[in-house]
Amino acid sequence: MVMKPAAKTRTIAAGEFKAKCLSLMNDLPSSGSIAITKRGKVVAELNPPSKKNGKFRSIFGRSRAIEIEGDIISPLPQELTLPEELWD
Repeated sequence: MVMKPAAKTRTIAAGEFKAKCLSLMNDLPSSGSIAITKRGKVVAELNPPSKKNGKFRSIFGRSRAIEIEGDIISPLPQELTLPEELWD
């Protein structure tokens, strides 16, 4: 059984986090997690991004056989819309 070392969690007050936010975010991947406290209670936790994030793949275009042809944004022509009495 392989055990991972416990991740380092640093605790910082909300006011200090507000003042140093950008530099803390830049150092986050190497420094581990940051617990942000307000009056001694943890209110938020800032974690480095997971390494599992892959490339974003849209559901549109997932199949190579699908091709979008024509205008898909403009309203439908009148002959292809439902009459108002059928809207309910």
